[in-house]
Amino acid sequence: MDFKKICVLGLGYIGLPTASTFATHGIRVIGVDVNPEVISTLQNGEIHIYEPGLRTLVQAGLRSGNMVICDAPSTADAFVIAVPTPFKRNKRADLGYVINAAESIVPHLRPGNLVVLESTSPPNTTIGIVAPILERSGLRAGADPGEGGFYLAYSPERVLPGQILRELIENARVIGGVSHASAEAGRDLYAIFVRGEIVLTDATTAEMVKLMENTHRDVNIAIANEFSRLADRFGVDVWEAISLANRHPRIKILNPGPGVGGHCISVDPWFLVEAAPDLTSLILAARKVNDAQPHFVLDVIRKALRYTSAANQDMASGAVLPSGGLSGRRVAVLGLAYKPDVDDLRESPAIEVARLLVTPGIIALSLYGS
Repeated sequence: MDFKKICVLGLGYIGLPTASTFATHGIRVIGVDVNPEVISTLQNGEIHIYEPGLRTLVQAGLRSGNMVICDAPSTADAFVIAVPTPFKRNKRADLGYVINAAESIVPHLRPGNLVVLESTSPPNTTIGIVAPILERSGLRAGADPGEGGFYLAYSPERVLPGQILRELIENARVIGGVSHASAEAGRDLYAIFVRGEIVLTDATTAEMVKLMENTHRDVNIAIANEFSRLADRFGVDVWEAISLANRHPRIKILNPGPGVGGHCISVDPWFLVEAAPDLTSLILAARKVNDAQPHFVLDVIRKALRYTSAANQDMASGAVLPSGGLSGRRVAVLGLAYKPDVDDLRESPAIEVARLLVTPGIIALSLYGS
């Protein structure tokens, strides 16, 4: 297929780099967002998120005239949905943004158009939720354009914050269509800038691929975090133990930490738990371990504070600090993002650690890295 005009809905950590990359490859792009502050910021040539090189890319796309920022979609050859899919308080997927985006496309959908869902979603979202909404246009998902059809596919982003612009181009891309022709149309779209391998499959398989990738990482992080608790119980240096275990040629234990954050690894496994609670006991257990890790960190901090308090009381200077209790102690929390060198605070366990520290009366000083 030949794509001259693309509409990207959602200008966040994935949508904005994607829209800008298409624009700098000579494609006319309509970047759509519903947040007035985001629209105003981008129209003024600034960016609302931090990603190395993104400001330059956005400004190049705007200066070329290939990219315009709007608050609503219009007619295009292809529509890319890259809106958030957070979870609700009950850990169930909130597909409101996806539903709203799909509904906004309906008045502009024409035979032969391509719609791609990039937002991480529970299995069957593409065929079970997005397709029926788009078919309110009177067109049929996956049918031949000559018979009133449009192409529909799911293609998950698979990029690392801090390296998005490079990985967006170099990483392999999985494209799942509701029909083979839809997958091929998706391949033609992303081939505009993707240099990595483009692999075709069906839409639900592509949805599963993204969820499996992040769930696999979540489970591996959970066992590392559980090892840290066991090591603490038995008086073992967990770092030394992991280093020694990893000398085995087929073992690669990850490093433990304060939990799991970000909008992928800490969220995506819940979509599988929601979709099949009877089959996901291991995934659920890993989620519970990682979500509870900030409480373990709090226990470690309490022990350290009590130790230093007792040590200070024994000093010859006679200076006495609160013994046993935590009230009035000062703790500096350096870094609130879920990983180094990003500005993304979503689901960050560091924020939960800081919140827990304040609860018993400790004064927590939260410092951002520059």
